[in-house]
Amino acid sequence: MNKPHDIPSTPLSSTAVDSHSVMFITQRPELVMTEGLGSWLVDHNGKRYLDFLQGWAVNCLGHSNPGMIAAMNAQARKLINPSPAFYNEPMIRLSNLLTEQSCFNRVFFANSGAEANEGAIKLARKWGQLHKSGAHEIITFEHSFHGRTLATMSASGKPGWDTMFAPQVPGFLKAELNNLESVKKLIGPKTVAVMVEPVQGEGGVIPTTTEFMEGLRALTQEHKVLLIVDEVQAGCGRTGKLFAYQHYNIKPDIMTLGKGIGGGVPLAALLATEEVSCFVPGDQGGTYNGNALMTAVGISVIEQLLAPGFLDEVVRKGELLSRELQTLATEFNLEGERGKGLLRALMLGKDVGPKLVEMARDQGPEGLLINSPRPNLLRFMPSLAVTDAEIAQMCGMLRGLLQQVH
Repeated sequence: MNKPHDIPSTPLSSTAVDSHSVMFITQRPELVMTEGLGSWLVDHNGKRYLDFLQGWAVNCLGHSNPGMIAAMNAQARKLINPSPAFYNEPMIRLSNLLTEQSCFNRVFFANSGAEANEGAIKLARKWGQLHKSGAHEIITFEHSFHGRTLATMSASGKPGWDTMFAPQVPGFLKAELNNLESVKKLIGPKTVAVMVEPVQGEGGVIPTTTEFMEGLRALTQEHKVLLIVDEVQAGCGRTGKLFAYQHYNIKPDIMTLGKGIGGGVPLAALLATEEVSCFVPGDQGGTYNGNALMTAVGISVIEQLLAPGFLDEVVRKGELLSRELQTLATEFNLEGERGKGLLRALMLGKDVGPKLVEMARDQGPEGLLINSPRPNLLRFMPSLAVTDAEIAQMCGMLRGLLQQVH
């Protein structure tokens, strides 16, 4: 078990952080994170933090995972980036691993979830040019989040994003999650695909229902429309299965992965069936895409997720976290909890989420890192290797904070 004292404490400085040269894009506390191990981070003052953020579900195996480090070190001594003009061995091995474990036949590697989703949008539109008389519209969902490029922001249903960098990229219609009728009303001759997150993470950790996902697959097949599952946050073991779509009796046409597939390194993937894989030379590419170093790390991540019993433990620990959060909800008369696997939210009933995030981080002697994607809830995205004791400790720390705001 990774405990705080397992991490060597080597404070850099206790003086103020001089970050003037870093471009301002968000409010950051005056902290510099310097070390990490498992579920724990250490800042430049030597303070330790129980990390239930893990880079927004990125570090699926926690900090400083030995298998990832070994894979990176071994590959760095051999080959880092031969250029995407050539195959490399880890690229091929990881592609084979992903297709063997899924319903897809082809893989394009990218560097971020947004880039993978951008590729999915391009692939769907190219397929529409070839097979649906130029159909190009993609139905997405209110409160969805697909990335921060112009096209993926346009695809997203996050409130306010339609004017932030206006004009938006056209061709994205918004339906209501878990409401099949709202999708039916939007399907027309220009529709080429429906793009859905099996669990809306930024939207407040809202899982899709089995009835909705199976109905959506039937509806898209009826209208000869592609089904794209965005598993950037919910994929790679986060929900207790390797891929979230595997909870449902469906086979999508396209899937995107990010965050967890690299376990902390910049790696993402666009997967598609053979029938949909219609890119030709010049359609898609990227300078670092599928480089040997990142895909070698990806192999280590996926192999660890597939180790006997690992995903069963994710399910069990997800149920444990769910029970502990529900206990807190009952104790403090909150609205409840929801989620899937180790992607969960505690619904607070009032807008105290941001305050709790700050209080959790600033408390001592050890801090707690949690997230509030909406002011009335908290989101939890721990390492998939989090221990029972760490789940109990997190909930104990949160209980103390809730006592202060209720």
